[in-house]
Amino acid sequence: MDHTKRKNGIHIFDRYNKYAMNELLSDRINKLGESQTIAMSNRSREMKAEGIDVISLSLGEPDFNTPDFIKDAAHQAIRDNYSHYPPVPGYGPVRESISKKFERDNNLKYKPNQIVVSTGAKQSLMNVVLSLVNSGDEIVLPTPYWVSYEAMAEMAEAKTVLIPTSIDNDYKVKADELRSYLSPKSKLLMFSTPCNPSGSVYTQAELESLAEVIEEYPNLYVISDEIYEHINFTGNHFSIGSIKSISDRVITVNGVSKSYAMTGWRIGYIGAPEWIAKAATKMQGQFTSGANGIAQMAAKAAIDADPSVTYEMRDRFLHRRNLMIQLLGEIDGFRINEPQGAFYLFPDVSDILNTEFKGVTIDSTSDLSMYLIEHAHVATVPGSAFGSPQCLRLSYAASDDVLEEALSRIAKALS
Repeated sequence: MDHTKRKNGIHIFDRYNKYAMNELLSDRINKLGESQTIAMSNRSREMKAEGIDVISLSLGEPDFNTPDFIKDAAHQAIRDNYSHYPPVPGYGPVRESISKKFERDNNLKYKPNQIVVSTGAKQSLMNVVLSLVNSGDEIVLPTPYWVSYEAMAEMAEAKTVLIPTSIDNDYKVKADELRSYLSPKSKLLMFSTPCNPSGSVYTQAELESLAEVIEEYPNLYVISDEIYEHINFTGNHFSIGSIKSISDRVITVNGVSKSYAMTGWRIGYIGAPEWIAKAATKMQGQFTSGANGIAQMAAKAAIDADPSVTYEMRDRFLHRRNLMIQLLGEIDGFRINEPQGAFYLFPDVSDILNTEFKGVTIDSTSDLSMYLIEHAHVATVPGSAFGSPQCLRLSYAASDDVLEEALSRIAKALS
């Protein structure tokens, strides 16, 4: 007996028909794009499994190991039996440490009850977006933006308003530009500093100028993503939430993944007005509940430590940035700024587009990324993933030798 049903002539239970399977999936997931950073990383792994020597400059992960004092704290947490369900917003002592960290490093006055610990900063961001945004609200994104911001807006059924920037102004939005894109429907402004993917760092003066515009829109809230806070080459990180005139409308997002080489521990957190923190806790309680207790205690050790423990890694990244700027500057077609933080270069490659290499036409940065992984065996991420289709993102979270080899391959492929 044939138990399948037909819809528009398609057997919807045909397990071998991917189009039929899509008929069964929600519109929400069918419309949601795959993260291109993860997609390129997956392609790198596939090629490596086939025996191809691929260098991945696609994923934003420090190539360092978690410091031993943090691992020791995790071992102690195991011995202390942090193996039961933790409170949804995080253990009290962990939130107390985050509160002190915010005041110590950022001049932010978040009390422990204004802090929510989550399974990575990505969940922290999603909690806030889903807690604040209604269908039809506008989420304002200066480009380039981190790859998941637009997908999060889509999940919340919001309208994204993109503010284009360029390499000529260091990929930073100016106050007058921001004002021209805001409207009464603007609900959230989301940005990162230091920025992924551009490495740009907003100065105190620049953020104060943006805050004057934000003051004019009392229904506009700000998510300030500061996950790369300690990978900052300027020596001065300024948090927009410390500006008193808008502090009650800023949600500060941070975590331990980047600065402490703890990507796999999956701990992020927010500081927010108490009513938003409560909403995020409610949201998280229905998704994942509390973040891993052992990882929380490891993160507490990192946060309690003097920030100087991050300097050695930061200085290595600065050295690599300079190396990458030198080597990439020797390849025709790459316009480069000098990023002041994070561990990425985001060159403008407009001059390479609409050209042909080895019989392959390069019409877009997606074409260029695919060409480089197939012909140079170097994985990058197209700028279109970040709202800047004229650019290409390259991570320099790798050793000097690996970076030199990667840039040599790119130079040969584009010669």
